[in-house]
Amino acid sequence: MQILELVRAVADTLKEFDAERPVHKAFQPGIGPFGEPQLIKKLSLRLSSQGLDARTHRTPDLAVGSKWAVEFKIVRPYGDDGKIAESWSQNLLHPYDGNTSLIGDALKLMGRTDYRHSCLFAICYEHEPPRIDLEPLLSSFELIARAVKQIPLGQRTEERRGMLVHPEHQTLRCIAWQLVDAAQKSQHD
Repeated sequence: MQILELVRAVADTLKEFDAERPVHKAFQPGIGPFGEPQLIKKLSLRLSSQGLDARTHRTPDLAVGSKWAVEFKIVRPYGDDGKIAESWSQNLLHPYDGNTSLIGDALKLMGRTDYRHSCLFAICYEHEPPRIDLEPLLSSFELIARAVKQIPLGQRTEERRGMLVHPEHQTLRCIAWQLVDAAQKSQHD
């Protein structure tokens, strides 16, 4: 399975789950309000039912057999109530070892050798059209990861799914970056 296939499988699976109008806690229907552990658990079960060997772990968040180690973060600029969420961008950007940001997760994955491939995955929600442009956040993440922390990010791979059921989380953007070693990096550049 290549990274694009993985991203498509996740995007399609989350879109199908959203169409069922799931409710998390007392929030409005849709996948947008789900917390990361709850959403990744649902994703794991659904991918497994499709024939993939998907399991949740502490690290990585999701393992697809011994092929993929995946760390996820949710990017949700707006809350269920339509107000801008506090500190919504920090899930990607804090560049410190041991931090729970996607950069911190990358540093943990870089030391793992028990999977053939590793990737970082952002599950992003936007309005249609977007009220907040996520591109500055995504570009900043890539810049900090590559230039400041020397994380060997591959190219950004993205799939979008629109018309989600939640009034604030209307569009799903599934974005992943494969971590590549020196030999793979020259093939991606």
